[in-house]
Amino acid sequence: MLRSARLRRDPGPPPPDAHAVAAGHDTRLLSHGARRPRSVLLLHGYTHSPAQLDGLAERFFARGYNVLVPRAPGHGLTDPDAHATVTAPALLGYATAALDRIAELGEETGVVGVSAGAVLATWLAALRPGVVRRLLVLAPLFAPHPGQVPAAVRVPLQVLYGLRALPDRRNARGYSYRAVAQYLRIVASYPSVFPADGVRHVAAVLSPGDTTVDPRAAFDLPARLARSAGATLRLDTLPAGLGLAHDIISAHRLGPHAPVLNERYVELYEDTYR
Repeated sequence: MLRSARLRRDPGPPPPDAHAVAAGHDTRLLSHGARRPRSVLLLHGYTHSPAQLDGLAERFFARGYNVLVPRAPGHGLTDPDAHATVTAPALLGYATAALDRIAELGEETGVVGVSAGAVLATWLAALRPGVVRRLLVLAPLFAPHPGQVPAAVRVPLQVLYGLRALPDRRNARGYSYRAVAQYLRIVASYPSVFPADGVRHVAAVLSPGDTTVDPRAAFDLPARLARSAGATLRLDTLPAGLGLAHDIISAHRLGPHAPVLNERYVELYEDTYR
């Protein structure tokens, strides 16, 4: 039977990147200069950088939050292909260190994750007891869309690419199979019963035009976490008329809808959206 290596729950800090950070793509910290009642960690998607979340970060900051948008290992660098080198331990180390940093800046801390960033956000909510109070996942990549990777071959491919036993490949979006497999290894490490101690609210958002993620997993995993934690749950499907596919956050994708959608996401996070 194929088995992936187990992932540690205390991964330690990620190693330094081998390339310089590209201008405008480094970590963002939006601070009010003191500890606030609320702080939030925003985790960008695979192949993106903190710039992807500028609009949402500014919206949270305007509502009084201290906001941290860290740059993931291998992302936002002068080498545009460096994202293909990411590993699951480095990703978990980066996410854990970022949560520790932002938790010091708020009485209540939550996490927002986009696509593959949602994999890390959910891992933090499930395995950092009492730290994460709120979780919002946008187009979460818990599993590839069945039209991209048939269910019957998901696990073998995840293990073989995750352990680098197969030569790397890229799909039409430029995603490295080996890199995506690292995120899917993290999903496979989720506990069968989420502890999620202290999580009070969970929300997930999906576009009906998304052909990158498995829509069933996108809602099922957040729902399972919410049930385990006894948290409130909001599952939101965006209007098809917006014409959005997988990327439901980048400013150039949202266009004139950006202000309304960023406000919607904040309200879903706070459980005030009606």
